[in-house]
Amino acid sequence: MLMNFFDCRGVVHEEFVPEEKTVNAEFCTGVMDRLLKRIHRVCPAAFCSQDFFLLHDNVPAHKAASVCQFLTTNNVATLYHPAPPQTLSRFISTRPFSVPQFENEVKRTHFVDVAEIREVITDELKKAQKEEFLAAFQKLYDHAKACIYASGAYFEF
Repeated sequence: MLMNFFDCRGVVHEEFVPEEKTVNAEFCTGVMDRLLKRIHRVCPAAFCSQDFFLLHDNVPAHKAASVCQFLTTNNVATLYHPAPPQTLSRFISTRPFSVPQFENEVKRTHFVDVAEIREVITDELKKAQKEEFLAAFQKLYDHAKACIYASGAYFEF
């Protein structure tokens, strides 16, 4: 499994979950710590001004008390997406982020080992253009606005 963090310019941090590792609160806290160190290293101005936020899906480990405590202690603004986790990937519909399409391509490929899978996925993420990330964020923003305007009423987007 890949944990991927990106902004409107591209990938900020990515981490593969080690084989046979459970994604629990302790693991997530470690990932968040490494993510903050990466943001500090590659975007020092944003880090120092706290000019960023973390948008989580609804995975229970993301909402665990210890993870929330860690993020609060480090002054990380956090938003929780109200929809199921797979909905976030719906907004990321351009190559290589069309998750169903990308997963289908990976499923049709025979890999020698896990290292090769990681290499292919990392290479695909690096190919993504800034415009693709911007388009994904614009879709997410448009959807968030529609949710606000609907005042909690059901709608199709």
